Amino acid sequence: MSDDYIHGFSPEEQARLTRMQDILNHRELEQLDLRGVSSILDVGAGLGQMTRALARAAGPGTRVVGIERDERQRAEAMRQAREAGEDALMELRPGDATDLPLTDDERKSFDLVHARFLLEHVTHPEQVVREMVSAARPGGRVVLFDDDHDLLRLWPGCPGVEQAWRAYWESYADHGCDPLVGRRLAALLSAAGCATVRTTAVFYGATIGEPLFPLVVDNLRGVLAGAADALDAAGRLPRADLESELAELDAWRSQPGATLWYSLPLAEGIVPK
Repeated sequence: MSDDYIHGFSPEEQARLTRMQDILNHRELEQLDLRGVSSILDVGAGLGQMTRALARAAGPGTRVVGIERDERQRAEAMRQAREAGEDALMELRPGDATDLPLTDDERKSFDLVHARFLLEHVTHPEQVVREMVSAARPGGRVVLFDDDHDLLRLWPGCPGVEQAWRAYWESYADHGCDPLVGRRLAALLSAAGCATVRTTAVFYGATIGEPLFPLVVDNLRGVLAGAADALDAAGRLPRADLESELAELDAWRSQPGATLWYSLPLAEGIVPK
């Protein structure tokens, strides 16, 4: 993973991630068939909400292991799990996605190996995917769910916000990361040796008047505001310009027909038997 995680680990960012997970978890689960799954490895577990959601969906007795490198994320993940009375649903381990902390017996043993919003933050996504494939049993599945940041659309058009969004995702290159990795998830699985690969997408968006609309707009605002210091320091977007563009977003959200549309790529590969 890049040494400079672009979003940071502030309480505000963790709260934003938690709200986003509440929106996305069930939508992703609708794309996954967890029948017969008795062991799951969640790589880059973050705050653990999806790790616990996978455990709940797979049912009692499912062994679920989450891997998360950052100590702050692990601490908040366990706090949230205890608060929900779900700390027994998962085992959360420290470790790096490029060198998974698994025993020899655990290698090639998991029915499902999963990663979400991880590959966009690593400098060598192909290495991570190879590690994930090595953790799945023969016939097991590897699921990748990640961003292609160029897929965001606003209607009516909002030029300042669109400019700020591009400056934001183009800054991933400053960390050696790929903000468009979502479009090549299937190719990464194929290159790592998966015999069969399918791809689809999860819709994330809403139009004004829908209950979800304020939440998805707030999430976009939070992403941009949270990156303000980094974008300013890198010379990509002065803070004053970003503040102006956030004000434009605040005005846009009340326009008739205002719609935020985003598509999140998902790919699933099967490990050869």
